[in-house]
Amino acid sequence: MSDTPRMVAHGGNLHEAAQRYGIGWASWIDLSTGINPHGYPVPPLPAAAWRRLPDDGDGFAACAARYYGAPDAQHVLPVAGSQAAIRALPALLSPARVAIAALTYGEYAPAFAEAGHTVVPLDIGAHTLPHDVMHAVVVNPNNPTATLVARDTLLRWHAQLAARGGTLIVDEAFADAYPQARAESLADAVNLEGLVVLRSPGKFFGLAGARCGFALARPALLAALRARLGAWTVSGPARHAVTHAFEDAAWQASMRERLAADGARLAALLSAQGFTPHATPLYAWIAEPRAAQLQDALAARAVWTRRFETPASLRFGLPASEEEWQRFTSALAQAVQVIG
Repeated sequence: MSDTPRMVAHGGNLHEAAQRYGIGWASWIDLSTGINPHGYPVPPLPAAAWRRLPDDGDGFAACAARYYGAPDAQHVLPVAGSQAAIRALPALLSPARVAIAALTYGEYAPAFAEAGHTVVPLDIGAHTLPHDVMHAVVVNPNNPTATLVARDTLLRWHAQLAARGGTLIVDEAFADAYPQARAESLADAVNLEGLVVLRSPGKFFGLAGARCGFALARPALLAALRARLGAWTVSGPARHAVTHAFEDAAWQASMRERLAADGARLAALLSAQGFTPHATPLYAWIAEPRAAQLQDALAARAVWTRRFETPASLRFGLPASEEEWQRFTSALAQAVQVIG
């Protein structure tokens, strides 16, 4: 095992694209993430959010428990983005065989491998997990393929793992904007031993820069995770912004309608060019043998996307304005002609 953690490629690397293609940063349409381009309008920050240390007695965990439907605040731990929990959790679990989908959020496999686990492929269609698998990770809906695993299946897998003393981790980072995914959420079941649910306000609320996420699990596991991460994991300004976002039900309802329409528009646009999109309200994914050529042709027109190698595929986020929609529509049609 290498002593140097492997860096994982992510979307949002627009400066790299600008440098590679010689196009000014401000000219790009960035579709390389699945972050809502219509972010929550955070109200002005009180001065105390900057001056005071974050206070665990401020009701932040309870607010998140209400929003996500967790049993109570004792089952919720705010963290510095779900990424912090992803890197820390494997060391809290007994090293064993862990099943992770071959194409999913790329931080899980290296995090488990570096903690001494053996990573094996997860068969999303399996009724029963292999008897030698102790832990499993499911990103639901999956990033990037948009595959959604039913709640009943997740609970069955959890029961199998828990009987072995293992753990099921369900990453629901993209569930907020997706009605079907919210219906399959396990946030209300985290009182079960061996179940961890990770949630992130960064995607639906467009608050990725706040670096705030939540681990939902039994209090004993969260206490161990808290001890590993240390104090003040979420800043005062982030707590202020996310609290307001969680309590603004009117904005949430309106935004879910808007994203449903935008997600359908994106899928229809890709379908019109002959692709078969797999979509959520925040992104669409296509398996395409010419993915590298298509990404390059779009980039030459200042449209940046996220490419995956196995299988060859692209993920598209949402344009931020009608002008960007029109530019993307034109660029996609031209790019398809270029790659033949």
